[in-house]
Amino acid sequence: MKYMLLIYEDDVDRVASMDERMPHCSAYVEAMRKAGIYVNGDRLRGVTTATSVSVVDGKTHVVDGPYAEAKEQLGGYHIIEVPDLDTALAWAARCPSASRGKVEVRPVWPL
Repeated sequence: MKYMLLIYEDDVDRVASMDERMPHCSAYVEAMRKAGIYVNGDRLRGVTTATSVSVVDGKTHVVDGPYAEAKEQLGGYHIIEVPDLDTALAWAARCPSASRGKVEVRPVWPL
């Protein structure tokens, strides 16, 4: 089953320390690749580059910034394919970002 690991962290700190964090993140991705569970993933640019779109009564509204104001923002994701939720949770716990923020684990619901 595929699971998405959504990485939430303090965005200012995440962006400012990206260079020092990347070796740990790259090692984590390499471990998932070696385990044969890695499907896809990417980091996201900071929330200052975000644009939110909504449609209300047929009218499109575009706003600079993220959808929700919060201390922790979505900073990246990984998609893994593992046998069950317990395995996905174990891999989420190994994510370097789990010690700095939160890693939300959600099953992928194919279209």
